[in-house]
Amino acid sequence: MNRSWNWRLWAGFAVALVGAASYQFFFIRFAVTRDFPWANFIFFALAAYLLIAGLRRAFQQPEAYRGKVSGPILTSLSVLVIGFFLFVIFYLARQVPESRGAPAVGQVAPDFTLADENGQPVTLSALLRSQFSANDWPAVGEPRGNTAGAVLIFYRGYW
Repeated sequence: MNRSWNWRLWAGFAVALVGAASYQFFFIRFAVTRDFPWANFIFFALAAYLLIAGLRRAFQQPEAYRGKVSGPILTSLSVLVIGFFLFVIFYLARQVPESRGAPAVGQVAPDFTLADENGQPVTLSALLRSQFSANDWPAVGEPRGNTAGAVLIFYRGYW
């Protein structure tokens, strides 16, 4: 008797791989999924459902469906992929050391020099001393101050 291909096992394994890889290549771009990877958990839940359904099908109807050997192997690999993902996201990523010496909110930032879009060095003190030009904020007709300001954004996430 010819047994049918148990596609649920392979689909579950593929969804587990996509769930783990999609965080690094897609979901990390958005704060709502970067801070807590709930979208990846949906992928993992779907993968678990497909793998359990495929294993049940393989072991309850072995004469009709394949998968008694490949099913446990694919399930074990999927559990390893999901476990590695959880280890990296919830353990290793939390081991980033605390940034000591970084300015707190409202604290005066120390003077520093960085390259601008043309590669020329620009210091924070020079930016703060510069005058507004006609194309700078605030818009024409609004009251203007004498000097420009700077907004510093510190990003401690993934690049």
